[in-house]
Amino acid sequence: MRALVFALAVLFATPALAVLPDEVLEDPVLEARARALSAELRCPVCRNESIDASNADLSRELRLLVRERLVAGDTDAEVMSYLVDRYGEYILLDPSRGGTNLLLWGAPLGLLLIGGAVAGVAVTRRQSAPEALSPEEEAQLTDLMEEEEDKRS
Repeated sequence: MRALVFALAVLFATPALAVLPDEVLEDPVLEARARALSAELRCPVCRNESIDASNADLSRELRLLVRERLVAGDTDAEVMSYLVDRYGEYILLDPSRGGTNLLLWGAPLGLLLIGGAVAGVAVTRRQSAPEALSPEEEAQLTDLMEEEEDKRS
């Protein structure tokens, strides 16, 4: 009996979506489009959660806005363009791979390469530095130090 209850609990443990009944459109095609678009949009409050799954008030407003635009006849691309123009690319859960975003994605690799180059130069310079004095240099140094002591005395 416990196994059956556990199996049913796991079966019905799907993620709870935050779409409220009063938000659902009567037209199932438009509702499916709205849900698909909402799944691609980031909740500005919850960060890495879609507006479809977020309970934040702002997410609710964005879900209603998406549905309003679809009912007005906008295409999916027009709805997304409208929201990106209004909120920036941050609103997209999967932002574009070009422009400033490319710089942001490439910066860590670039900094790693620059750091490796600096470390390589530092190690190379350290290895090329003379390690010890030759016997002649030691003798000269000893003579200079003795002369200096004689001057002080």
